[in-house]
Amino acid sequence: MKRKTWIITGVAVLAFGGVLSLFEDKPDKAEAEPKPLTTATASPAERPPTEPSKAPSVGGVPSPDPTQTAALIRALRAVDPGLVAKEDRAVDRARNVCSDIKGGKGSATVQRNAQARFEGGTVPSLTDDQAANIVTAVKASFCG
Repeated sequence: MKRKTWIITGVAVLAFGGVLSLFEDKPDKAEAEPKPLTTATASPAERPPTEPSKAPSVGGVPSPDPTQTAALIRALRAVDPGLVAKEDRAVDRARNVCSDIKGGKGSATVQRNAQARFEGGTVPSLTDDQAANIVTAVKASFCG
């Protein structure tokens, strides 16, 4: 009986160790590679221009530059001030609307998706006209 207990205990310890090894953290890449001690300054020829020629984009969807963002916020505020209670969130939602437009979705789908994205929180519901105005604001400000 004593031998059987030792065998069961040994198997349990091995199983527990195996489970724990599954949760072991892998070392971060940043920890594995030392950081350089000095930084090099780019020469004037290598520096990017101070004004980007196009708005940066992620995944093919343009991001509005500061001027375009201001125009977008003004247009959305005209539809309903609650739409821009959190401006960063409004810009993210507008980029999603632009993604639908650039993705070739039909205008009814784009409008319906815009309505769903912007409804809730400070704006419990939007009319179809308001949703159409949101799509127009997105197109006019940065997603033309």
